[in-house]
Amino acid sequence: MRKVAIYGKGGIGKSTTTQNTVAGLAEMGRKVMVVGCDPKADSTRLLLGGLAQKSVLDTLREEGEDVDLEDIRRCGFSGTVCVESGGPEPGVGCAGRGIITSINLLEQLGAYADSESLDYVFYDVLGDVVCGGFAMPIREGKAQEIYIVVSGEMMAMYAANNICKGIVKFAEAGGVRLGGLICNSRKVDNEKEMIEALAARLGTQMIHFIPRDNMVQRAEINRKTVIEYDSAHSQADEYRTLARKIEANDMHVIPKPMSTDDLEKLLIEYGLAG
Repeated sequence: MRKVAIYGKGGIGKSTTTQNTVAGLAEMGRKVMVVGCDPKADSTRLLLGGLAQKSVLDTLREEGEDVDLEDIRRCGFSGTVCVESGGPEPGVGCAGRGIITSINLLEQLGAYADSESLDYVFYDVLGDVVCGGFAMPIREGKAQEIYIVVSGEMMAMYAANNICKGIVKFAEAGGVRLGGLICNSRKVDNEKEMIEALAARLGTQMIHFIPRDNMVQRAEINRKTVIEYDSAHSQADEYRTLARKIEANDMHVIPKPMSTDDLEKLLIEYGLAG
């Protein structure tokens, strides 16, 4: 069983990319569990046809400690297993604690025990926060490989570099490695070349470039992944390609984060090249 965590700047399309990639793996016949690590509990929405799944924390609040595995997971597109960690009530408590509580509960209830029936576990982690509970997939070895969703925008690249610093910090103790950058295009000038250069500087790869297409938004409005909504569309093939690349990927590295000055120089270099 491969344990994968998807990180990236808030608003970069991380949850959308995760769910569409998982749909590609599921279509290939892989058994995948998705653990949403965002208090908004929207990491499995497209796989469940828009249904609002009761989160682990909501279930614990309403039912106490006597919880069964089937109380906190649902079956989604093509047999995917969906879990949402959830978060505290607004203004109360630390959202990161929800991730710790959820993953610990999943372990206690045996969600990972029958690992032969699962090919992948995907953790969809909130924004670019790599401290506290949000770092749990990195810090405690819950995830073996990290993919960072990025674009050619400055703050997305800054966040990717910051996440790499978190991976380095926990690489030896937790064994986590970076599998690559996923460029979710924002149609920035020289974007593909810029992210390829960023990946090279970090000592990794740009595993795939996802072009920007309004089909993604149309599928989301209809509460589906692109593969389910319009399987013949070229954008569905992009996610299938990303799924195959992750399946075949054997490049797992401890990244080499850049200094802020070097990162800004790279941005200027490729920004001016256009």
